[in-house]
Amino acid sequence: MLKNILAITGKPGLYKLISNGNNMLIVESLVDKKRMPTYARDKIISLADVSMFTMDEDLPLSEVLTRVGMKEGLKVVGLDPKKADNDELRAYFGSVVENFDRDRVYPSDIRKLINWYNILIGAGITDFSVEEAEGEELKAETKPKEEVKKAAVKNTAVKTQKKVASASAKTGVGAKKG
Repeated sequence: MLKNILAITGKPGLYKLISNGNNMLIVESLVDKKRMPTYARDKIISLADVSMFTMDEDLPLSEVLTRVGMKEGLKVVGLDPKKADNDELRAYFGSVVENFDRDRVYPSDIRKLINWYNILIGAGITDFSVEEAEGEELKAETKPKEEVKKAAVKNTAVKTQKKVASASAKTGVGAKKG
């Protein structure tokens, strides 16, 4: 589910990928459900690609969100990330991920994690898995088999016509005399 949820640098909140077009993506805000285009100049990252630093190895965001969900009972986090000081944020995150790297995970990262979790819960998303469900695949990315066959036949026909024209020009067959 997290593959289709995006964070866009410079824009608050999280966005769901709706469709893609020429050099742009159509996204929908999880907060206010407004749709908008995003372009190649925007820095976009899928939540499935995010991970948190731990002392052992990086922990995928899907696992971190699952742990927060288990701790909170799939309800909004009671700690207000805007008002909490750095020690409170670290203590809360330490209760979720015991061995997180205190030097590389900043309080701003924990604030962002809590905000993202609250947005996802507010939007009714409680499945934090990385895999897509079968029905959620983007239609714009996959072409039906008939379209692929038609395109292959068309390309073959054009190539064959070019070869015949080239061969007839070399041999003089079919050329106009004038």
